[in-house]
Amino acid sequence: MAESSKPAAASGPTPSAASAPKPPNPAFKMLGMPNLRFKLPSRNWMIFFTITGSFTAALMYDRREKRRAQQKWCDLVAHFSKELLPVEQTRRKITVFLSAPPGDGLRTAREHFKEYVKPILVAAALDYQVIEGRKEGDIRAGFAERIRKLRRKAGEPSTVVEDASTEDVVANARIQIGVTEEPGPKGDLVIGRHTWKEYIRGLHEGWLGPLDPPPPPPPADEPSSSPSPDTGISTDGSPVTEEPKKEDADADASASEEKKKENDKPAKPTGPTPAYLSPADYSSQPLPPTFPQSLDGSVPVALPHILGFLNTPIRLYRYLNQRHVAENVGRDVAAMVLASHGRPYREGSFSDVTDGSSPSDDLTTSNASYEQQSILEAEEPEWHKSVHKKDESNPDREREWLNDIVLDPRLASRMHRYVISPEEEARAQRIAEGQEYILGEERPAPVSFWQHVWVKYGYGEDEETLKRKPILGNIDGMDDA
Repeated sequence: MAESSKPAAASGPTPSAASAPKPPNPAFKMLGMPNLRFKLPSRNWMIFFTITGSFTAALMYDRREKRRAQQKWCDLVAHFSKELLPVEQTRRKITVFLSAPPGDGLRTAREHFKEYVKPILVAAALDYQVIEGRKEGDIRAGFAERIRKLRRKAGEPSTVVEDASTEDVVANARIQIGVTEEPGPKGDLVIGRHTWKEYIRGLHEGWLGPLDPPPPPPPADEPSSSPSPDTGISTDGSPVTEEPKKEDADADASASEEKKKENDKPAKPTGPTPAYLSPADYSSQPLPPTFPQSLDGSVPVALPHILGFLNTPIRLYRYLNQRHVAENVGRDVAAMVLASHGRPYREGSFSDVTDGSSPSDDLTTSNASYEQQSILEAEEPEWHKSVHKKDESNPDREREWLNDIVLDPRLASRMHRYVISPEEEARAQRIAEGQEYILGEERPAPVSFWQHVWVKYGYGEDEETLKRKPILGNIDGMDDA
């Protein structure tokens, strides 16, 4: 029995044979490929793959949803680009106001405009004009001067002599040849809370302020110092006056001439144009005769921007949630493009205080609150701390970004805001679900992923391009005939 059990035990698999590596594939071995053994990664590699994979998946999902949101709003307004205009008309133009965020440069605001605002304007084939500001006060000064220029053209008297700009030359040439603007509502897109504050300030300064610049402040009195000849004492005690040398006199004369030439040159402005009107004087200024009954509609657009190393978690969260910004900004820009539904800005209670002449021009607020004062207010706490510091050298200087928004009831009541109507909101939702497409068009057939890659990166062409290509036929055969 013992002898018969030994061969059976020897025939079973031994531990060393079970743990022996599997021989490599002969074909792979001939190619020189190593014998790769598939096994689970270690703990550290699992942590690395989990973190990087989760971040990559979140980023790809956010960018896909961002593109879908932008495409939805672009398709909502794309029917404007299909409309034909007469030869003598130009496209409707809107104005975009953007300035450098507090504590940062203008490049951030430009990238925000190109990323979220410009695609929708391009999809609608609308014309736009951008007014930029690099520092605090530029938007206020530029917008106020723009309004004053309109008032001068309307016939209000002014002593300012304006130089003809390129825009004026183009506008006069269009008038002469009979080119007019497309009839339709215009509007202003204001990007960011800081730009909105300057926009409101410039609106009041332009319509309520004077057309002529205020007189410059008187210069500080400086003690006059004139060169006096050197005096000395002679040996006998009498004062002796030393005449300046000829070389020194010539040098002094040339230096005085150069200084005079420098003083004659116009000084370059070091900052924005000073304000023509203080917010405290709004109520004392009458409305100009050219003031319209309703101002152009405006749409404030959010500009989320935060700096600082300690705010890295917030910045990372916003980097992975850009789809929400694209959705909100796209809705506001589409409302401006459609301009089909508008509403006045909401306001609180105010009391009428009149002097018997004009009740609409002499309104004085009594603890009034307006919607314009609280728009995008959540952005102010995120501004850099250097912006909130007051100027110790000039504490009385006006700060458009830090001061509270002051509104005149006569202007605040004539401002209105474009919003998306419920019908357009429902149509945008149907476009996102694939039930509807651009007005007057049918949704094209879906293109497979590989065909899309072949058209974009290969040598293929889509069906629309092939339809537009002319069919020339056999040119060689025609030549032989």
